[in-house]
Amino acid sequence: MPSTREMRLRIRSVKNLAQVTRALETVSASRVRKAIQANNATMPYAEKAWKVLIHLARQPGRDVLHPLLRQRDRVDRILVIMVSSDRGLAGAYNMNITRHTLSEFDRAGVPVDYVTVGRKGRELLVRKKKNVVAAFVDLPSPPSFNDVAAIGQLVVDDYLKDVYDQVFITYTHFRNMIRQEPVTQKLLPLTVVDKDHAKPGDLSATHRTSSIFTYEPDQNEVLENVVPHFTAIQIYKAILSAQASEHAARMVAMRNATESANELVQSLQLEYNKLRQSIITNEMLDIAGGANALQNDERGVG
Repeated sequence: MPSTREMRLRIRSVKNLAQVTRALETVSASRVRKAIQANNATMPYAEKAWKVLIHLARQPGRDVLHPLLRQRDRVDRILVIMVSSDRGLAGAYNMNITRHTLSEFDRAGVPVDYVTVGRKGRELLVRKKKNVVAAFVDLPSPPSFNDVAAIGQLVVDDYLKDVYDQVFITYTHFRNMIRQEPVTQKLLPLTVVDKDHAKPGDLSATHRTSSIFTYEPDQNEVLENVVPHFTAIQIYKAILSAQASEHAARMVAMRNATESANELVQSLQLEYNKLRQSIITNEMLDIAGGANALQNDERGVG
């Protein structure tokens, strides 16, 4: 049985751990709010750019307007961007997105390369012996558009060079503080998704626009700038949503850890009180036994 000193040290260490998890919960709560605000701030621009693309993609001969809009006849190689976190202590967040990604593309039937955002995702894919061609780590929270622009540039360049025929991104879509779900979104070639067929995280056509747009100087030059930039915006939005999901998952995990630590402290305190009471009782019995022995000795002498 442990001594009272060992019990006190254990109770103190668990209380210190509860303070750490409570602090991490507070930090995650602050960061998830910033990530949600950054994600919401990108929505107006992304929706306007998407409306322009919807209009252009519905024009006759849209496949010849820009290579990023053209559907490939054959799919010989796929690139997948997987967004995870750089740190742990977020429950099953990293395992869930990794498991979702592998379940989606392990049976693709063609070679699949991976670009990872986050150190944990890279480690998990390398452990699974997947071909990781690039890794981006230590992104700020929340990141700026310039922080993730290199990812979009890499993806667009490889697609235009015919290195890959399709590009997807897998990330954890943030719905609310309790619910986050892994999703897969197709980046390239760009396709218009109607509202009725949209998946979580997709930008979709909320209505069938009948507006007439006048492009200056012309459609081709607009597309040359808008389409690659919009691909980077989709990646940026996915990373923001994934970061919000990461911080929400970590906040919930740290809250559960704090509650478990408090319950453990209560249990240890109860055991400590029982041990202390047992020691005091034994000491009192020893004193009573000694007093009885003295009384018996005095009677024997008398």
